[in-house]
Formats: sequence, structure tokens, C-alpha cells
Amino acid sequence: MATSLTEPTKPTPPGRLGLPIIGESISYLRNPEKFILQRQQRYGNVFKTHLFGSPNVVLIGADAVQFLFSNDGKKLEMTNTPNFETLLGEKSIGVQIGSAHQVLRRQLFQAFQPRALARYAVTMEAVTQQYLKKWEKMGDLTWYEELKKYTLDIACRLFIGVSTAADESLEKVYETWSKGLLAPPVRFPGSRLDKAIRARESLLARFDQLIDQRQKRSLEEQDVLSILLAAKDESGNLLGREDIKDNILAMLIAGHETLTSALTSLCLLLAQHPEVLMNVRAEQEQLGLPTQLTQETFKQMTYLEQVIKEVLRMVPPVVRSGSRKVVEDCELDGYLIPKGWDIYYQIHETHQDSQVYNHPEHFDPDRFSLERAEDSQKIFSYIPFGGGIRECLGKAFAKLEIKLFAALLVRDHDWALVPGQDLERTVLPFSRPRDGLKVHFSRRQATSTTR
Repeated sequence: MATSLTEPTKPTPPGRLGLPIIGESISYLRNPEKFILQRQQRYGNVFKTHLFGSPNVVLIGADAVQFLFSNDGKKLEMTNTPNFETLLGEKSIGVQIGSAHQVLRRQLFQAFQPRALARYAVTMEAVTQQYLKKWEKMGDLTWYEELKKYTLDIACRLFIGVSTAADESLEKVYETWSKGLLAPPVRFPGSRLDKAIRARESLLARFDQLIDQRQKRSLEEQDVLSILLAAKDESGNLLGREDIKDNILAMLIAGHETLTSALTSLCLLLAQHPEVLMNVRAEQEQLGLPTQLTQETFKQMTYLEQVIKEVLRMVPPVVRSGSRKVVEDCELDGYLIPKGWDIYYQIHETHQDSQVYNHPEHFDPDRFSLERAEDSQKIFSYIPFGGGIRECLGKAFAKLEIKLFAALLVRDHDWALVPGQDLERTVLPFSRPRDGLKVHFSRRQATSTTR
């Protein structure tokens, strides 16, 4: 007993907390990547800072990330900004914690089983062809904005059975809602948050109409909404209406914004690395360019799989994880992480670990070949979809859409970057080129002799 009283208190991680209340938030918002890199170089892969009203511990690298995943839901608990909780809703999976989160996750996952994904692919292919033809006619376009329309259209068709291409009002309401997620957390008439809350109410009312229609007609639709209306937990309980509505909203933001970022990065990196694009096209030609893409065809696109993995390694759509609240004092690498602090991990910097990846700054899809498999050296060295109990629920959906889009894009189309644009990344809220990726888009003149 006496010896424990004299035991020295462990130090908190190195770093600084900055100014009272605001901490280092201003420096972080000015340039998040520079902020993290400078502190990583000075303090290492585990350091403290003070962001957005709370002391934070930042984790970088597979070992530190594993600490978070192994304690998630135990000593650590998911936390969100007030705007996220207000706009996503209290029934959203992003807000749920503990056993309620796990039960809900299993129910929602029923919408992303292989059989459902195979059905989704048919719609994805048809919509993708429509947008490729649209972009051919446009010729010159800012691709990020166009890809936002494309991914939202697919998400709405597959999640709720409504096309935003045919219902532009739905797209506008959604955009108003999503802009509120990172708005100042103060509501007054006409503020971004106020408009977003009103847009949420409008979206939920639309979901109510769709649910009423499904229940009255008892139609066996092939979309996520219909699957969730029939999804039962282990005790045979159906999801409540509020659960379904809040989680459709959560899926829309997750299945739209992050995919837009990933597809934009894919298009940019292929344009910057024509030898990789050539190899992707060669693989497609070897497959005989089938008119209908199947799950078996996708499995044969091994080089394209490597390219997509490398895109997500170099330019993950989300550069940092959602924060976890420390609910019980933790110890990591001899440092104390006190109860009440926040903790999160950096995805981009973890993907840049030179002890795992050979020349991580280079775009090298072959690092994911069976022979090299650099990411297999350490668990959690590759985390574009997160991991642990909160790994991205729609990971398989996202990978399917990216691969399908890429396959159809490279077969018959060319694109060239418009000179003089700013391709530097902005990373909040999602990674994208500052000027939105301006390109000249056209149909390929040369066609494969194998077709």
C-alpha cells in the first residue's frame, strides 16, 4: 500500500495543448496535413494536442492504431460533434455505442451481403454508362462536382429507389443538409445549421412517404430501404421507422462523399501515371471486355484491385478517424492517456510508414501484388476503411462501385488534365484537389482488336 503511494505518475504523451479553450485548432484548420506532419516529426507517432475544445491524443502507425481498435468500445467510446449528432440523428449507427451499436450493425449489414451487391452492380453499371455518355457530350468538365452527382445518384437509386438525375430537388435538399455537418454549431434563422436541420426534416419526410408506399404495396423492391424494412435482429425484432430513416441518412453521406473523393483520386492518379493506365486497360482487354460485368469478372481484375488499393493508400478519402472519448485511464508506450481526453488515429500518415511500405511517397500498385503484399507485414498498416468494431459497414459496396466505375471508364474513354489548375489537396471534410480536377473528356479513338 505504501509503495503505491510513492509510485510516480506516468507522463501524458509529448506535445503541447496550445491556448486556453481553442488550443491549437486554428493552426490545425489552416493546414491539417502540415500540422500533423510537423508534430509527428517532432514528437513521434503518439502525441498530444488540443483541438475543438478538448485535449487530444493523435495516433499514427499500425501499432498505435491497434491500441485504439483493441480498446474501442471498452476504454474508448465513439464521440461526435454536436452537428453530427443533430443532423445524423440519435438512431444513426455513427452515434450508437455499446451493444446497441453491435446489434444495429448486424441488421444494417444485411443490406450489403453478396447477393444484394450482385443486384446493385446491375444498376451501378447502367447508371455509370449514362454518366460516361453525358461527360462525352460535355467534353470539358470539373470532375469532382460531376462525380458528386454520379455517386449521389447511385446511392439514392440503390438506397431509396429514387434517381436524383430525375429529381433534382432531392439533390439540392441533400446538399443543404450535408453542408451543415461541418457548419459552426450555432443555430439561428438562416444559418447553415438551421438550413441543414430544415433539410433533414424534409429528407425524413420524404423517407416517410417512401416507407408508406412500400408498406402499402408490399412490393419486393431491390434497394436498401426494402431490405432494412425486413431486417430482423437475433430476437426477430424489426428495425423501427426512426432507426431506418436515420441510418439511410448515414449511409447516404458515407456512400456518397467518400466515394466521390476516392473516384476523383483514381482519375487523377491514372492521368498522372499513363503506364499504370495502360496496364489497367491491357487487363480489361485480356478479359474480353464482357458486356455484362459479373462478380466472377471482378475477381479476375487483380491488377485493377492493386491500383485501387494503392489509390486508397496514397489518398484516403478520410485522413483521420472519428474521435473516441477516453472513458477510463489508458496507458500506451509508457504514457498516460487520461479519462475525458479524446483520441483518434491518422489514416494518411499511417499509410506513409516507410517501415511497411517501400518508398511510400511513390504511386506503385505492384506493392500490393501477391509477391510483395507490403501491407501484410503489419496488421492495421492499411486502413482506408478503418477497422475493429467500427470498420466501414459499406466497404464491399464501395470497393464494388470503384472497381466497376474504373473498368467501364478505362475501356472506351480518355481524359487529360487541364493545364494550370491547382491539384494540391484539401483534406477537410474529404480529400479532393483544390480546383476540383478539371479535365478534357472524350471517347477513345483507338478500340481494342479483341472486342
